Amino acid sequence: MKKHLIKVVLSCAVVMGSFSSCKNSSSSKNVSRATGWKINAKEGGFQYNSDFKEQETPPGTVFVEGGTFTKGKVQDDIMHDWNNTPTQQHVQSFYMDETEVTNVMYLEYLDYLKAVYPPDDPKYANIYEGALPDTLVWRNRLGFNETMTNNYLRHPAYAEYPVVGVNWVQATQYAEWRTDRVNEVMLEREGYLADDTKYKVLNGELDGTFSTEAYLNNPESVYGGEIDSLQGKQKKDSINSFAKRSSGVIMPEYRLPTETEWEYAAQALVGTREYNNYRGRKKYPWEGDYTRNGQRVGRGDQLANFKQGKGDYGGIAGWSDDGADITGQVKSYKPNDFGLYDMAGNVNEWVADVYRPIVDDEISDFNYYRGNVFMKKAIGEDGKVEVLRDEIVYDTLPNGKIVAINLPGEIKEVAVTEEETYLRTNFDKSDNRGFRDGDPGSSRFFNRFSEEDGDTQKMYDSPKHQVERNEDGEIVRQYDESNYRTSLINNEVRVYKGGSWRDRAYWLDPAQRRYLPQYMATDDIGFRCAMSRVGSKSRSKKTVRHKKAR
Repeated sequence: MKKHLIKVVLSCAVVMGSFSSCKNSSSSKNVSRATGWKINAKEGGFQYNSDFKEQETPPGTVFVEGGTFTKGKVQDDIMHDWNNTPTQQHVQSFYMDETEVTNVMYLEYLDYLKAVYPPDDPKYANIYEGALPDTLVWRNRLGFNETMTNNYLRHPAYAEYPVVGVNWVQATQYAEWRTDRVNEVMLEREGYLADDTKYKVLNGELDGTFSTEAYLNNPESVYGGEIDSLQGKQKKDSINSFAKRSSGVIMPEYRLPTETEWEYAAQALVGTREYNNYRGRKKYPWEGDYTRNGQRVGRGDQLANFKQGKGDYGGIAGWSDDGADITGQVKSYKPNDFGLYDMAGNVNEWVADVYRPIVDDEISDFNYYRGNVFMKKAIGEDGKVEVLRDEIVYDTLPNGKIVAINLPGEIKEVAVTEEETYLRTNFDKSDNRGFRDGDPGSSRFFNRFSEEDGDTQKMYDSPKHQVERNEDGEIVRQYDESNYRTSLINNEVRVYKGGSWRDRAYWLDPAQRRYLPQYMATDDIGFRCAMSRVGSKSRSKKTVRHKKAR
């Protein structure tokens, strides 16, 4: 009897020990809590970056912790256009360039395009030319500004000044290019690419280039199909020879900030918090209701670069001068509480949104953005994504400028179809720019709406000009001569914000908003990039948990 009892106890101990061992092993970061299998085992199986901590700050950016704020609510609405109706919005955390994109930053982009896609090659001629800023924006019929026309973009005296003359389309293409260049650096650093691979493209040693999406979906297609000879130290591990999303190495894309993100970042309410409350709404990105410094050090100095009065672009020389008559060098003024410079004045800034007079917070109060055009990757007959090797997709803008929409080596994208949207509740079509404000359902005459019928009266009936180039490269313009057009608003006009060296203080309010066709450029509009944060809302290393009351 005793022997039997001892055997039972021992068997129970063995069972308990096995469960304890299983529990300890499953709690390991390299053992699955779902199956007990090993993660990242040399024998194969599930591969995942179990050492990932948090997203690192991308080059040139600062962290903006998300939260709630009141969007709009202009204090001095002298226009009385109800264009900034206050709405409560919540923004996820993101990263934003600490300054506007400068001339030297944009010149790096131009030099890359010129080296990789030589403009003297007829096949590539429009790539470089399509990315060039419009330096003629400085010209004035009754003003002498030829110095800026000839020097502003390229002279080193203006290197750290914000780039201007860039339209919205060019700004978004710059952000796409920047994404690929930064991810090349990341892959080299982590050993997925050999050192200095990126320079081989510039030096002409490689025919192809690197595209982030092409690498993730079909890595053998990048660098002209020569990726096998360009892999770094990770190549010795055949399982991890290529980085994936799950590797945690690839950064999200650079992009233009949404209007909501930009306004939230400009307000920087983190500096006005007291015991979870706010001391009041800030009229400008800095504290106070005035444009001059009220502190003891620097008292009376202007806090931004803007037009102070008729014929007064900077103040009296040597006294109370804001230090600039046109644009000014970035970081000339103090940053706001997020560490962002020139969120008021200097240059206006493009944001991603399509303009509409009203923000529809009834349908969305989380990461509000108008401009979604949902796309999918084109799949070839072989079942793999289609990579544009020698094919370049161009678009002729309404002003006749030709820009490259897709560069060689990028993945071809097509609009989502009704098959993908069938029975979906969150979206039912690819293009959502006019959703609830400009699409057929939101028009007063929606029952007479027809895409083919250009004369149908609807909510936003802006002129529809047709501009294209013929076989000889000549611009052919067909202007809309209809006499009933009542609006300039369409799905190709974009919001810009912030006020500039040409604007009075009224436009420095972060809530102010204006719009311009996305193909146009001026001498007072620039841009800065943003990047979404993946993972936790804050950058704190520890998660605070409330202890249970006993």
